Amino acid sequence: MLRKSSYFSLTQASKDAARYPVAAKVAELLVRGIHYNVELKDYSVELTEEGIALAEMALETNDLWDENDPWARFVMNALKAKEFYRKDVQYIVRNGKALIINELTGRVEDKRRWSEGIHQAVEGKEGLKIQADSVVVAQITYQSLFKLYPKLSGMTGTAKTEEKEFLKMFQTPVIEVPTNLPNIRNDLPIQAFATAQGKWEYVRQEVEYMFRQGRPVLVGTTSVEYSEHLSDLLREHNIPHNVLNARPKYAAREAEIVAQAGRKFAITLSTNMAGRGTDIILGGNPKMLAKEIIEDNLISSLTREGPNIDIDGEAISQKVLSKIKVGPSSLALLAKTALMAKYVSKMEGKSWTYKEAKSMISESVEMSQSRDLKELERLVDEESEIYPLGPTIALAYLSVLKDCEVHCFKEGSEVKRLGGLHVIGTSLHESRRIDNQLRGRAGRQGDPGSTRFMVSLQDEMFQKFNFDTEWAVRLITKITDDEDVPIEGDAIVRQLLALQINAEKYFFGIRKSLVEFDEVLEVQRKHVYELRQSILTGDNESCSQHIFQYMQAVVDEIVFKNVDALKHPRNWSLNKLWKEFVAIAGKLLDDSLAGITEEALIKSLAQSHELNIKGIDDIYLPNLPRPPNAFRGIRKKNSSLKRWLAICSDDLTKNGRYHATTNLLRKYLGDILIASYLDVVQESGYDDTYMKEVERAVLVKTLDCFWRDHLVNMNRLSSAVNVRSFGHRNPLEEYKIDGCRFFISMLSATRRLTVESLLQYWSSPMESQEIFVS
Repeated sequence: MLRKSSYFSLTQASKDAARYPVAAKVAELLVRGIHYNVELKDYSVELTEEGIALAEMALETNDLWDENDPWARFVMNALKAKEFYRKDVQYIVRNGKALIINELTGRVEDKRRWSEGIHQAVEGKEGLKIQADSVVVAQITYQSLFKLYPKLSGMTGTAKTEEKEFLKMFQTPVIEVPTNLPNIRNDLPIQAFATAQGKWEYVRQEVEYMFRQGRPVLVGTTSVEYSEHLSDLLREHNIPHNVLNARPKYAAREAEIVAQAGRKFAITLSTNMAGRGTDIILGGNPKMLAKEIIEDNLISSLTREGPNIDIDGEAISQKVLSKIKVGPSSLALLAKTALMAKYVSKMEGKSWTYKEAKSMISESVEMSQSRDLKELERLVDEESEIYPLGPTIALAYLSVLKDCEVHCFKEGSEVKRLGGLHVIGTSLHESRRIDNQLRGRAGRQGDPGSTRFMVSLQDEMFQKFNFDTEWAVRLITKITDDEDVPIEGDAIVRQLLALQINAEKYFFGIRKSLVEFDEVLEVQRKHVYELRQSILTGDNESCSQHIFQYMQAVVDEIVFKNVDALKHPRNWSLNKLWKEFVAIAGKLLDDSLAGITEEALIKSLAQSHELNIKGIDDIYLPNLPRPPNAFRGIRKKNSSLKRWLAICSDDLTKNGRYHATTNLLRKYLGDILIASYLDVVQESGYDDTYMKEVERAVLVKTLDCFWRDHLVNMNRLSSAVNVRSFGHRNPLEEYKIDGCRFFISMLSATRRLTVESLLQYWSSPMESQEIFVS
């Protein structure tokens, strides 16, 4: 059974994979505004009648939404990949793979993939090999994750603008702590441009102006594409600079680039610098610069390999940066270390790769930070006969570090005199907090600095939130005839600030809705994870009780579908009930039990009130074969008694004249199923440890499998219920009702498949090893 379904899923997956490139070609044929419409704000696409007709004609299908030949989701995802997922903005292509760029940090995320077929649609668009669709095995919102902790606190420099959300979501106030030193940064007014071309040219001019003064400049861009466009403009005017974006040759040098970003004449173009969590020190970072000097002097002595440009990057341009003067003692130590490295490499036959050589230097630098000078000197003396390369590199680093600290202090003082770091933002983010993070790169710890944001009316945010660009263009035209000349002033700043606040409110609404929907799932998630944990950590007796509860629950479902406690047993669907029961337990039942007829059941149930119950063994249906005598021993009898008490005390059975008869039938069938199972397990001859391993594995794997499917169904439901708002129904209430129904069905299906799998396994254990195939 499992093998057939696995084969089917593999066949279906390969069939789906072939659809993505075809859908990408169809998406190229469709024209925005004619065949489909786009809503930038919520990343949605809607096909028009013309678009549906053209797509159906291109795909040679009568209906895009045909269940037997579904093309709709592939075409919709292809259109989303075309419109919303741009190369070098949302992702880059490397080694035949589409890799996501984190929108906050600008870094590549190798392990992450977009869900719901989006990533495959992007691969289809780029002509890459279609990878398998990702499977959601667990999900939780950040808000729900944080609420799992008994205490919440945090520290950030930009939470003040989100104060209301922290209070509403987490009941956590935001307290503003005064800065260590007064903030003397100069935040210049926002400049607005009519065109993107005018904005980029003005950014280039401002960078050049600052460069001529010698001030370090940090330019924040929103994508790889924009950072490289600005890089080309600066290169045309011979302005040396460093680029920091998601491309591997730049990303690998992130620490190196940031170490230089505060030096005199340093120009740094960075994507999403706000989220990189790094500090720019005026005059340069002495520790990083000292490490660079060590690497420059020793790498050639340790390895013959050169750096891989695609991975390790190109050497940073040193044309305009002042050279660090290394003292005589440092030069002597560097020469000694280089000589020792060459000797060790030659005489001891050691050969390092470029990566290993850099790693060895990094370890030596770490050693210099964790041990004091005297201890390092002692290590060098003690290991003098075996050439202590690591401690020697550490000593050389400490010496060079002193020289770098002196140089950086002097250069830092000069940079401060010039005005400090100048930060240029090339667009406004949808949240003021992110813009404030970028501003905060300048003016650290009381240093001087300045910031300037430049925006164009062609920026994506203005299109996304339907900003009145015509009003702004008219305003610019009144002030100047040249559309490439910026305007700044209170009127434009007020409009831009209002736009950002509206964007923040919009996204807060989305997060709030997401949390409300996740609260429904949170109750279900808690139940499933507690159940899973109890299965994994419980003892053997606990595992058995789970199995017995599942079996009784399966029996109860069969009974309640076919029995009505208000009616006489002759009016019950006993024939159907018995067929369903035999379908589950058939292989385990002996001939006497399997041969029970509908007439025998009716007769026995009619006489059930005559039973004289003195003990737990007397609870059965009269004139019918007794269940196998598997409930021997105190533990098993105790378990059987608890089950009977649970049946009598629950409110699952309707109140009626035949309430007790219904409960007796539940107990009788439950006893048959459980006792038959215990007998067949005992007869298998396996020891208790192995039996419990099998039971635990089946319990967990079945639960995991159905929980995964349930998450997919709940995600689809959350999208579907929004449509019901057109019928004046509350989407959240609809989600709660249907989500509860889905969850009950999921638990029922989990119990049934678990019981069926275990019964199948123990009825023919050698043929059922595929249960363990994940």
